[in-house]
Amino acid sequence: QVQLVESGGGLVQAGGSLRLSCAASRTIFSFNTMGWYRQPPGKQRELVARITRSSSTNYADSVKGRFTISRDTAKNTVYLQMNNLKPEDTAVYYCNGNDYGNYWGQGTQVTVSS
Repeated sequence: QVQLVESGGGLVQAGGSLRLSCAASRTIFSFNTMGWYRQPPGKQRELVARITRSSSTNYADSVKGRFTISRDTAKNTVYLQMNNLKPEDTAVYYCNGNDYGNYWGQGTQVTVSS
């Protein structure tokens, strides 16, 4: 059973920064892609950022230039560095790992106050 455990969420003022972490229970190279999604209140879950096994990355237009996805293979951890946060970034953020299955973490709340 694959486990993905997020941490690092919290309350921050607009313009601030947070770093989310996603620790996997197995080597992250076993996934085709790993990514971060978010679900704002009353809205659908959306892709924020994704990194492939070959290190290609892609980002939602709304976060380009502000968010960075990275990984530490020795720690089996994927990160999401979020800078210049805006109130519209408020959401539950979920880690995702995809291979032959699709795996989700439990989510971590990010709240950005104006």
